[in-house]
Amino acid sequence: MQQIAEEKTTEKMTFAAEEPDSGFAIVGAAYKTFERREAKIRFRDRLKGKPLVSAAILLVIVLGCLFAEHIYNHDPSGFYLDHLNAAPDGEFYFGTDSLGRDIYSMIWYGGRASILIGLMSMVIITVIGITYGCISGMAGGKIDAFMMRAVELANSIPNLLIVLLLVSIMGKQNIFKISIVIGVTGWFGLARIVRSEIRQIRNSEYVLAAKSMGAGFGYLMIKHLVPNLVAAVMFVVISSISSSMSMESTLSFLGLGLPVDVISWGSMLSLANKALLLNTWWVILIPGVFLVITLLCITGIGNYFRKETNRKESVL
Repeated sequence: MQQIAEEKTTEKMTFAAEEPDSGFAIVGAAYKTFERREAKIRFRDRLKGKPLVSAAILLVIVLGCLFAEHIYNHDPSGFYLDHLNAAPDGEFYFGTDSLGRDIYSMIWYGGRASILIGLMSMVIITVIGITYGCISGMAGGKIDAFMMRAVELANSIPNLLIVLLLVSIMGKQNIFKISIVIGVTGWFGLARIVRSEIRQIRNSEYVLAAKSMGAGFGYLMIKHLVPNLVAAVMFVVISSISSSMSMESTLSFLGLGLPVDVISWGSMLSLANKALLLNTWWVILIPGVFLVITLLCITGIGNYFRKETNRKESVL
């Protein structure tokens, strides 16, 4: 009897040792199915809230623009005078404009210019905004007050008016000029966000330690300040791409953007007045749909980063 009791005690100790740390073990005939179901739920929770649809649609558009040579069916800069304002058909998938150009081919080539303007403007906005905000946040005192009053004064003026003034001064536009104009007039909001973040972390131990060891402002900004700003400014940086693309389209619609011979979604929309008079809806609708979908996808990705930042801050 004593031997049987010892064996039972040994079996209990062995079973307890095999149990998970949680103190519970899943048993039963269908426990494998339950585990698979739990794994699916965890995987679904990880995907929940992520802009997968926006990212997939944006990827398709970007790849179509990059490999436009392989998917176009007409010369995007060619004038098919026998097919002026032709409606969409089997030969011209998206129709033609008032100059006889194939809209389907122009969409993919024009997307390159529009997306490139958005990316170049984003880089300029990010560099100027982060640098200006870091200087203002680290300086403090009268320098900080002066720099922020200057930003508030510039931000009080409608951005479109400043852009129109610079565009009129610079003369004939191209992709690089428009990117510079949009970039140097769109960093004010980012600078204010960066400045507020810098004021919160400038007295942190690692920053004070680096300063005590003789680290310069450039080293502090690159090694300590900017890495701690990425999450906070990611939404603004990504959103600046869509705002830059919409600004280029606005300028082209007003006749102050890219010339008609430079294909972009904005320059395609510059023919909207004629399209309204001639009732050629496809000239306006199709470039507008591509532009709006791209902007919505970029905004959706930016919103995801903003929500993730807010969620992490709430947890901390």
